[in-house]
Amino acid sequence: MTTTPHQVADPVPEGAPLEESLSYLALVSPRSRGRKLAQRADSKVLQARSASLERAFSDTKRQSADGGLVPRPCTLGRFLAGRLADVGVKHWFGVPGDFNLALLDELLGERRLKMISCCNELNAGYAADGYGRANGIACLVATFSVGGLSAINAVAGAYSENVPVVVVVGAPPTTAWNSNRVVHHTLGHGGDLNFELECYRQVTCYQCVLRDAESAYDQINRAILAACEHRKPVYISVPANLATLAHPAFAQEPAPLVIPPPVSAAANLETAVSRAAAFLNKAIKPVLVCGAHMRSARARSAMIALAEASGYPVAVMVNSKGLFPEDHPNYIGLFWASISTPYTGEVVVSSDAHLFAGPIFNDLSTAGFSLMIDPAATIDVGPDTVTVGTAGFFGQVQLEDFLEALIPKVRRNSALLDKYRTMYIPPGVPPQLPPGTPLLLNRVYKQIQVTLSSSHTIVVDAGDSWFNAVKLRLPPGAGWEIQSQYASIGWSLGATLGYTLGAPTKRVVNIIGDGAFQMTAQELSTIIRYRLSPIIMIMNNASYGIEVEIHDGPYNELNSWDYKSLALALDNGGGRVHAVQVRTEEECAAAMQAAQGMQDKAVVIECVLDKDDCSVELLQLGKTLQNSNKKA
Repeated sequence: MTTTPHQVADPVPEGAPLEESLSYLALVSPRSRGRKLAQRADSKVLQARSASLERAFSDTKRQSADGGLVPRPCTLGRFLAGRLADVGVKHWFGVPGDFNLALLDELLGERRLKMISCCNELNAGYAADGYGRANGIACLVATFSVGGLSAINAVAGAYSENVPVVVVVGAPPTTAWNSNRVVHHTLGHGGDLNFELECYRQVTCYQCVLRDAESAYDQINRAILAACEHRKPVYISVPANLATLAHPAFAQEPAPLVIPPPVSAAANLETAVSRAAAFLNKAIKPVLVCGAHMRSARARSAMIALAEASGYPVAVMVNSKGLFPEDHPNYIGLFWASISTPYTGEVVVSSDAHLFAGPIFNDLSTAGFSLMIDPAATIDVGPDTVTVGTAGFFGQVQLEDFLEALIPKVRRNSALLDKYRTMYIPPGVPPQLPPGTPLLLNRVYKQIQVTLSSSHTIVVDAGDSWFNAVKLRLPPGAGWEIQSQYASIGWSLGATLGYTLGAPTKRVVNIIGDGAFQMTAQELSTIIRYRLSPIIMIMNNASYGIEVEIHDGPYNELNSWDYKSLALALDNGGGRVHAVQVRTEEECAAAMQAAQGMQDKAVVIECVLDKDDCSVELLQLGKTLQNSNKKA
């Protein structure tokens, strides 16, 4: 077993039910120390069942001579599959390779899991990322080196964004690890097969290479526990000759997976709440701002209750859109530093007391570090820490505990919310254009807004799609997913595949630029193959739009694709996709309306736009990032 940068808690005594031991995941901030659950993950994790409750391993029993059932040894691969199913995994994403074929057979033997075959490992990793956001945990299966290293960019994104993904790699047999023979899919150094492991150390919170059946039982449990606890990817390498190895440890009834819930230090919590309440109660214009660590149901409920008790206005950061109801009377919009929604930035900056709940501050979430917020006037509530102004720092204080305890301590003060309401002017409706006018970006988003409902989840790719999509007003219950920290262009198409499978009651609207789509286009084939029904909006401006505004050059130009014909070719006459190209607002409106009636198939809408048509926010951020990149 390899060393791990995070210490995994030892299991509590056998017999504690998994539902009880994992229930805290629905209560604590899901991104604390890397925890992250999508909005639906609370219930998903709670649905995970302990193997001691129902293993569903009827095929691991066999008839005895007298007709009774006797245990049949369970293999390492089947045990791993069962443990994944125990924590709520229902689909796994992967690509076959010679070192993982026997392992794939074992995974297929677990009836609670379904294989999703992807076109390549990078896209499979993106799909696992999307699935983990919707389902709470995901699994990616690849072959050694050529597969594992292909997927590592997606795994790095999941690590950066705090999405738990169990990466399972089928490796060369143990004999290859203990000899000087050179095997394929390696760097040509006999016996030195640790290079993939060393790469994964940087992007996972736990890593192990299984060496024998005796230790594999514990290592598999520890890996899955680490993924659940830290909300980060983990890495399990399974040598080809071990996948089918039977051992008595795998056949026994496994102990429940138990993760002790984090607990606030009572004295620290009491003092932090007291200091924060005094800080807010003496302020003239306090404001609340939601950050990305607010994903848990308990945190969101506490923030709503705090807003209603205090009368404070509530803004959200770009990576937390949708975490506070946008139809709530206290909601004032998106706070994105210099490119905030109208009036929101001015209101937040004018406040003399800011409470940021679960924020993630980086160059993108702060629009190039243009926040203009005085730390001395800020309460920064992290997943498990609280900083009050520049003086008071308190550790071991859980975000949810803090918000709930603060509610009865604050005095009502709606001064800033009242000010916002007097100055706010609703955005105007774009003027009517003559029929046949070439399609404009703002008209595309107008049509998306018209058709958006609570049954949708918006999955937005990096680029100008961010700046336009954040202006959409989310109906109650609608979801929102963005990769704002890692910002890997092309992520959203694979994530759409995974999210759709992880949240079957939601219909994904994927907003993706043509440059991003060209990076991962093959996974549209997988979406069609499994008869999924997202709406995929391709913004075709024949360029990497965001990079044009940061630093233009001929390298930002794209080859023009016929996206409609490509989608139909991938379907190959199967009737599983509807594809259309739109060039005017009238065509876009008709396509969006038609998509609503096509619930049983994928819909691809190619929006043909002018190369220079972009949001004013992209122009502003592009200039900011350009200047930032030039600094010594």
